[in-house]
Amino acid sequence: MMWGNLSVILPVVLAALLLSCGIEDARQRTIADWKNAAIAALAPLWWWATGLALWPDVALQIGVASLAFGLFVGVFSIGQMGGGDVKLIGALALWFPWQPLLGLLMVMSMIGGVLTVIVAVERWWRKADGPVEVPYGVAIAIAGLMAVREPLLNQFT
Repeated sequence: MMWGNLSVILPVVLAALLLSCGIEDARQRTIADWKNAAIAALAPLWWWATGLALWPDVALQIGVASLAFGLFVGVFSIGQMGGGDVKLIGALALWFPWQPLLGLLMVMSMIGGVLTVIVAVERWWRKADGPVEVPYGVAIAIAGLMAVREPLLNQFT
């Protein structure tokens, strides 16, 4: 395998992992830790394949990802998001520079809002009791897939 192919292969692997995370969260309301770990572990290969310099590029990636993770740990601590969702956001944040990451988070929040309304209406329709569990990993995965299309499609232009 040629190392130059990593810049094409890694986004495809990321997309497959995101699809798997979204499906798993929709079905089981959980995201396996190994999937989040794989997404995070593949990010340094992505940095290398795309030619990020250790300083300041990689340092900035890690800093922004840490900030995003910390922010969503706060959201988790007040019970508004699951731990798997927070880990998925943190792992994804390692892949994207801050501008695309902000776009990803905005798209994620819009999709998550729509998803929340759908789940709430469905529970109301069924007259179900208990807390509403929104599979937010679905929104994260869709936003991530939308963000990952950029490096995937730009390989061929």
